[in-house]
Amino acid sequence: MTALRIGKVFLVGAGPGDPELITLKGQRCLAAAEAIFYDELANRELLEFASNAAQLIYVGKRPGKHCTNQRAIEALLIDHARQGQMVVRLKGGDPFVFGRGGEEALALRQAGIPFEIVPGISSAIAAPAYAGIPVTHRGKAASFAVVTGHGMVGDATDWAGLSRSVDTLVILMGLGNLAAIMEQLLAGGCSAQRAVALIESGTRSGQIVVTGTVGDIAGRARRYRLSSPVTIVIGSVVGLADQLDWFGGRPSSTCDGFGLAAASTGSIAAA
Repeated sequence: MTALRIGKVFLVGAGPGDPELITLKGQRCLAAAEAIFYDELANRELLEFASNAAQLIYVGKRPGKHCTNQRAIEALLIDHARQGQMVVRLKGGDPFVFGRGGEEALALRQAGIPFEIVPGISSAIAAPAYAGIPVTHRGKAASFAVVTGHGMVGDATDWAGLSRSVDTLVILMGLGNLAAIMEQLLAGGCSAQRAVALIESGTRSGQIVVTGTVGDIAGRARRYRLSSPVTIVIGSVVGLADQLDWFGGRPSSTCDGFGLAAASTGSIAAA
């Protein structure tokens, strides 16, 4: 009796949004896949690399609008691999940077399913770069940290310690808790004048950049009605955006040196 062929799962990072930022290996995996499970943050244009015969299965999750829970996603990956399929789990950014890729890999290992990790470019670095903000810069920032801003209730994140110990702080999934995060930073001794940038839809054609300070950025976010995904960057490197912006319009000059740039069209609105 012929043994059943076990398939394989590739956990593929889709990159930060610009479809050209996926890796060559990620693109090859998409082309060879028999089943592709894609999430909310993976650019749909990447599915054009898939075979016409491939199953395309949406398993996206948004705050308050979860389509498929995490355990169910893991079960689906295992089930399709046990059918002998080559499976791609396409995840926005990098699978191991707040993408729950580690959980999926552990579930696959426990089920005896072969898998590979295909790293992707994280929005934590790419979104600031597309806004003209280097997360490190000689003389300004020799360190940076990437944290999640998703959960604040019972959150063990040492916001005060982070504000003191790293030069650039990058926060992912933090728009909904933006005001609370800024309050935590201020309570921990962070200067109200420390520069902040909010990058909506970083690296995509609709990218929008709003800049301000720890003291006023929450109000600016409400004013411009930003929506997720937003990458938050805190630190003096934000001030370089005026000189290094290349993707669209530069932040406009205001009394505090910051403004708003709509990078997709190059238009500039005063803050």
